[in-house]
Order: sequence, then C-alpha cells, then structure tokens
Amino acid sequence: MSSNQQVQPTEQQEKFTLRMRGLGTRTVLYQQNVAASLGLYNNDYISIDILHEKGPITAGELSKLTGLTTGSVTALIDRLEKNGFVRRQHDPNDRRKVIIVPLYENKEEVSNTYLPLHSEMVKLASTYTDEELELITQFLGKASAVLDEQIHQLSSKSRGKSSS
Repeated sequence: MSSNQQVQPTEQQEKFTLRMRGLGTRTVLYQQNVAASLGLYNNDYISIDILHEKGPITAGELSKLTGLTTGSVTALIDRLEKNGFVRRQHDPNDRRKVIIVPLYENKEEVSNTYLPLHSEMVKLASTYTDEELELITQFLGKASAVLDEQIHQLSSKSRGKSSS
C-alpha cells in the first residue's frame, strides 16, 4: 500500500476523532473565556499557559512555540511583564540570552479562575482506576505530540506561503 493511501477508519475511530475535535474546540473556547475574565488577549494567555507547561524559556523559543514573530513576542512579553505574569532573567549559561520566567502560580486571580475546572477534573479522574488513568495520561501525552507536529507542519506551510 502506498503512503498516500489511507486505511478506512472504523466507526469507533471516527467517533473518537470527532470527540477529540470537540474537546479541542471546547478547550479553545474555555481558554478564550479565561483570558477575557483576566483581561488578557488570547495570544497572551496562550503564551502564559505555554510558559506554565514548559517552564522558563527564551523569547525565541516562545516565538517558535506560538508561531508569533519575535517582534510580536517581545511586545507580548512587555505586556505580560507589566501585568506581573512573567519576568525577564539573564540566562546563567549565556548572559546574551534572556529567559522568560512565568509567575503564573503567584497570580491569585489565575489560580482562582482555574480552581473550579481543576476540582471537576480531579473529581472526573477519581472515577477511573490508577491503571486507566495511566493509559489516559499516556494517550494525552501522545495526542499532544501529534498536535505539536501538526501545528509545526501548518505553521511551516503558512510561513512558506507568506514569504512567496
């Protein structure tokens, strides 16, 4: 079978991918509402979440992860720093580089906004065994990697189109 021929998905696999898309859509909508409730632009909030997940990174790395230009990321970091969501710090290994350090958890309004979702997710998780949670967690990690790869593919294509 050639690589561009695809195996016909089962009905269960189709249902699964539809639910995953629905979860993705709801996640985006939830994040937009959280951003609005905190008085932030959506890209700013997404960047805060990326920093929370990845930990301290350079502006260049944040630019790659968000798909924003380095100029846009600099302005974004300025806004986030002014509002106390991040701080700039010199890279101890390379003084020419600046690392963006998230101050996410120090912001009471952020933790208060997420607390209800966190509580409900813990409640949902408690309905599964440790073995089931291990499998679900493993799946979510792999699904995130698939999404990261798709984001990279799409952003590479769009960068190629905009430079032509």
